[in-house]
Amino acid sequence: MNTPAGNIHEFTVSELAGSLKRTVEDAFGHVRVRGELGRVVVAKSGHVYFDIKDERSVIASIAWKGTAARFRFRPEEGLEVIIEGRMSTYPGRSQYQLIVETMEPAGAGALMALLEERKKKLASEGLFAPERKKRLPFLPQTIGVVTSPTGAVIRDILHRLRDRFPRQVLLWPVLVQGDGAAEQIAAAIRGFNAMAPDGDVPRPDVLIVARGGGSIEDLWGFNEEVVVRAVADSDIPLISAVGHETDTTLIDYASDRRAPTPTGAAEMAVPVRAELKAQLDTLGGRLVASLSRLIERRRTDLRSAARALPRPTALLELKRQRFDMAADRLDGALLNHAAEKRSRLLVLAAGLKPAALGRDIQLRRQRAHDRGERLEPAMQRLLRDQRRGLDSWSARLNSLSHQSVLSRGFVLVYDQDGKLVRDGLHLQSGAKVDLEFADARRRAVIDGAVSEEPAQAITPKPVKKPAAKPKKPKPRPEGQGTLF
Repeated sequence: MNTPAGNIHEFTVSELAGSLKRTVEDAFGHVRVRGELGRVVVAKSGHVYFDIKDERSVIASIAWKGTAARFRFRPEEGLEVIIEGRMSTYPGRSQYQLIVETMEPAGAGALMALLEERKKKLASEGLFAPERKKRLPFLPQTIGVVTSPTGAVIRDILHRLRDRFPRQVLLWPVLVQGDGAAEQIAAAIRGFNAMAPDGDVPRPDVLIVARGGGSIEDLWGFNEEVVVRAVADSDIPLISAVGHETDTTLIDYASDRRAPTPTGAAEMAVPVRAELKAQLDTLGGRLVASLSRLIERRRTDLRSAARALPRPTALLELKRQRFDMAADRLDGALLNHAAEKRSRLLVLAAGLKPAALGRDIQLRRQRAHDRGERLEPAMQRLLRDQRRGLDSWSARLNSLSHQSVLSRGFVLVYDQDGKLVRDGLHLQSGAKVDLEFADARRRAVIDGAVSEEPAQAITPKPVKKPAAKPKKPKPRPEGQGTLF
């Protein structure tokens, strides 16, 4: 039987929401729940908002500031916990929630256990080893950024770089969460490394892989093996800046440096230009001051050394006196030397009188004549000895020549390339050869017919004739003078 509509009590929205709130609180005034923490958010007021979940369901939970202060540990995403509290509702959002009274850890959650297992596997391969990490360049010319092009991360990085030291930035846009995010991030890292150093687009000197904060599920793409291996294989130094300071992903272990925030990554990438300029000004001032002190110290040392040196006039007085004494002796020495040379000249002039000179010329002419008479017989004997030696060597040469061997009936065999054949076993039937006799060269075929080509006569080499005897010099007419 249907109840008339006019007899049903009409609730206001607030009355119905309040009734539901009382019903839930009365039915679940004290509950004990086991699950995995997700999306932990600490509000400015100190209250902690988070989700507790399992494989199929999620319950929003809240721990008030006073309750959160009594926790013995810090709630983190992925941690499996046991919570005691009461169920309530939030009418403003038509949402039921768990008001937490106590919280105890119950062991690592499924995601955290998987993360820990993957971390141990990659660490055993040496991907997190400290010796693999590369030093960041002091002042990179180009910085490559791998992040979402629409988020606040890229704006924070650009703003911080502009404040510290403006550099050229190359952005490789990727998904930072969801399906396909890990593959895009790995492809971006490998793409930057594949760029040519001298290409049209400059190759980055340092890479920044960045993302804002989020739950462990949101950041899970940075825990994938494909991303970690791409980071470990990067030849370009890489800074990881994923999540906030408390967030840790596997990419942080494989990167060369880890930044707590994307802004911190920009601070690691470049120095502060104003600080560098101030440091250079300070060093320049110290250098000038040091040089000034050094010059003043050298000037003082020079003055001290100068006071110990004698006066220049005192150094020159002794030298000037010696010069004057030598100048005084110079005139007398020149006169004595000239007189000595004059005496020697007179002695030599006395020996150059015409009679003495004639006798000397006659004596030298007689000596030259005697030497000429002895020279011709000696030359004739030398030529005879040289001719006998030449004839002896010529006879030896003819005895050693192959022509004398050929004249005794031997033959030289040459192949088609004109090379001498020394071994007949290597000659094949039908091969053409040349036979050299003492008087001619003939063509032949191995194991074949005799060639009918005409014989080629061998021209004997000419024998050198002995040199002709030198002619005797004609006798000089009597009375003719000589230069000797």
